[in-house]
Amino acid sequence: MTILQENPLQLRAIGQPRLLAGLKEGRAELHRHLWTHGPMPQLSRETYAELATAVGLRGRGGAAFPVALKLADLPSSGIEAVVVNGSESEPLSRKDRLLLTLAPHLVLDGATGLAQALGAPQVLVAVHDAAAASSIRAALLERQDAVKVQVADTPGRFVAGEARAVLSVLDGGSAVPPGRRVLPTRKGYHRRPTFLSNVETFAQLAVLARLGSREFSSTGLSSEPGTHLLTVAGAVDRPGVIETPTGIPLETVLQFAGAPQTGAILIGGYHGRWLPQATGVQLSRPDAPLGAGIVLALGTDTCPLGEVHRVAEWLASQSAGQCGPCVFGLAALVDDFGRLLNGDPAGWHDAQRHLGLVPGRGACAHPDGSARFLASALEVFGEDVRSHLGAGGCGRAVRGVLPVPGGAW
Repeated sequence: MTILQENPLQLRAIGQPRLLAGLKEGRAELHRHLWTHGPMPQLSRETYAELATAVGLRGRGGAAFPVALKLADLPSSGIEAVVVNGSESEPLSRKDRLLLTLAPHLVLDGATGLAQALGAPQVLVAVHDAAAASSIRAALLERQDAVKVQVADTPGRFVAGEARAVLSVLDGGSAVPPGRRVLPTRKGYHRRPTFLSNVETFAQLAVLARLGSREFSSTGLSSEPGTHLLTVAGAVDRPGVIETPTGIPLETVLQFAGAPQTGAILIGGYHGRWLPQATGVQLSRPDAPLGAGIVLALGTDTCPLGEVHRVAEWLASQSAGQCGPCVFGLAALVDDFGRLLNGDPAGWHDAQRHLGLVPGRGACAHPDGSARFLASALEVFGEDVRSHLGAGGCGRAVRGVLPVPGGAW
């Protein structure tokens, strides 16, 4: 393990760091960035597509969509913009804002390099974190890019980070996803073809452009080479952002973070899934539901169902308010879990029924992701469910291991 920086949110690398290289002393200004990574090569659209295909590069946001397929879906000309989605509104994630804050030039290299290759006249960086936005704006003063780069402030609400919600804000609309699901590559910024991805994806593109496919593939899985960033949180001694090779065992990551040997693990954040244990799990996309690269150890000192109920209340409060499955379905599930906590068997039965009705019917992915989180909780915490139904509780207090905005990290 390599510890890159000692601070409350520690940066670590298992193996040789790439995205976090050169950050031992803190934020990398342009001179130190170039000394660490070297100049950014100017590549063609075809070369970017070939590189992304060769290494099977997937987006580092929630969907893990193949970058090469996204490039292939764009028209040959008339691309309006490249959009960097830095609206990291998942409460557990820190990796994207960390890159924007400490390695802004790596992100800008990936975005501006791709924009030039695509013939897009502008790059838009959408970000809701003030420190991250300030860092990007300061970095732009050090650069002379061939394309126009703008930083746009976005709201911090959970659904505001969804790609189509970000595009709505950039076009002057509200920060909610429209009901119609249209790919940004077809109708994005100004309703014209747009390449949009999250922050880490652009940093990965900058690394890939410099290393080439062979050297990029010298670490990680052969099916998904390279590294990725993980935000590790919860009942761990050393929370923070870790860069690891793809395919690393979950047990290894938790060991380095100082997690307890027992207790359930949340993978992928509040739209992710619970795992009963870490044994036998490899962290890779798309095999594990990594989402935005989140690993949280719950530990054994808190009431699991009480923790899940707190998050369910917050998820319901984040509804965009534009469809029944989200507005009424999530509110019903909050009530179901509340009654279950108090030992009411009807709460469990109603939760099962509502979890079968919510997915696949919403205007955006929020109801689906929330239902996935809650359904896996009922499955993994079956013993706790029986304790609450049989004895009125599990005997443990709710310690707030799962953070919600307004609480502690």
